[in-house]
Amino acid sequence: MKYVLVTGGVVSGLGKGVTASSIGVLLKACGLRVTCIKIDPYLNTDAGTMSPFEHGEVFVLDDGGEVDLDLGNYERFMDIKLTRDNNITTGKIYQSVIDKERKGDYLGKTVQVVPHITDEIQDWIERVAMIPVDGKEGPVDVCVIELGGTIGDIESMPFIEALGQFSYRVGPGNFCLIHVSLVPVLNVVGEQKTKPTQHSVRGLRGQGLTPNILACRSTVALDDNVKGKLSQFCHVPEQNIITLYDVPNIWHIPLLLRDQKAHEAIFKVLNLQGTTKEPLLKEWTSRAEICDGLHEPVRIAMVGKYTGLSDAYLSILKALLHASVDLRKKLVIDWIPACDLEDATEKENPDAYKAAWKLLKGADGILVPGGFGNRGVQGKILAAKYAREHRIPYLGICLGMQVAVIEFARSVLNLRDANSTEFDPNTKNPCVIFMPEGSKTHMGGTMRLGSRRTYFQIKDCKSAKL
Repeated sequence: MKYVLVTGGVVSGLGKGVTASSIGVLLKACGLRVTCIKIDPYLNTDAGTMSPFEHGEVFVLDDGGEVDLDLGNYERFMDIKLTRDNNITTGKIYQSVIDKERKGDYLGKTVQVVPHITDEIQDWIERVAMIPVDGKEGPVDVCVIELGGTIGDIESMPFIEALGQFSYRVGPGNFCLIHVSLVPVLNVVGEQKTKPTQHSVRGLRGQGLTPNILACRSTVALDDNVKGKLSQFCHVPEQNIITLYDVPNIWHIPLLLRDQKAHEAIFKVLNLQGTTKEPLLKEWTSRAEICDGLHEPVRIAMVGKYTGLSDAYLSILKALLHASVDLRKKLVIDWIPACDLEDATEKENPDAYKAAWKLLKGADGILVPGGFGNRGVQGKILAAKYAREHRIPYLGICLGMQVAVIEFARSVLNLRDANSTEFDPNTKNPCVIFMPEGSKTHMGGTMRLGSRRTYFQIKDCKSAKL
């Protein structure tokens, strides 16, 4: 088994997830079987209870696992199906170690970060890396591991120590470290600055890890003299320094890596030269080019609670993008905060109210995604009503579907107090009810999630016929 570790330095949000996904695409195109692991150093057991404003969307896997949005990128890019164990968090690791300690597995030893936590991390990686995720039998060839956060974070130190030990455990030729870093361009001088990357690599080495490849994020391609400087100060060969400059769409990233021979650099470190084929990325190239050349717009109104951060609805955005590219349309998303459609906003902020309704009325389609809590529900109901009355294509997902049911019950069936028991536990006409396994006291891991079979109790009902 070969391992590729992707770390990030200088700032968060550099695109480590897209880089890791693109590396996976490139390795797959060379004929290798690939799996992925995402390490999140936060103490939460999973991403299920975190605000979308802080971490973006919660991506739900087929097995019902609530995980970081990067796993969604992996699945979309590499056409694989991951499990909840492909997302490691500090919470999961500590919980596992504490459970073992309570059972007496450590036989009276003092349980410590080193070796118990670090061993647990390494064992977890080794176990999950062996599980195939591409629908075929047998072990995969390469496991791409992404370490979340930024080098220097206190919370990621146990993982860095564990990965340093892991590189020795698997031995040379089986471990390749790719460090994603920022090379900023100061507008005043117009010069690409290498110092942040130098410091980041120094911090990484101080913690026992040495990068084999540098992936440098910048607005434009790196100058040759900048590459030379980075090579000299970071002790990385010049041919192993790759520029990930800004591109019109992320489908260009695997092509960027291929054009800069990133796969050859990885194969050299992993002793895979001569065992793989040249990467075939014809479909990727054509899709990226088609996307760049789209002109005819299709406007979709997204009516939600977390519209201030587009990452909160990343999977929906990607699904809309895939559909629009397939139909050769240029996707335009009009973000509408659900609260702005409500009557209360008309009095408090008439400009926001007018702007929201103007966008809704100009849309070719309306999408209302999921959300929790009372805020914005009335606005979503009004959006569903407008779509139904004006025959505008409407897609309701999760809460978006529920508000459409509530709206229909109120407007068409004349059940004026129709509601969901989530918002009004005492409603006389509950048209949306809690699932039997739903908990009103615990939030984490209590929803019915994932790809699961639903059995109809009555075969002759409308749902079964649909």
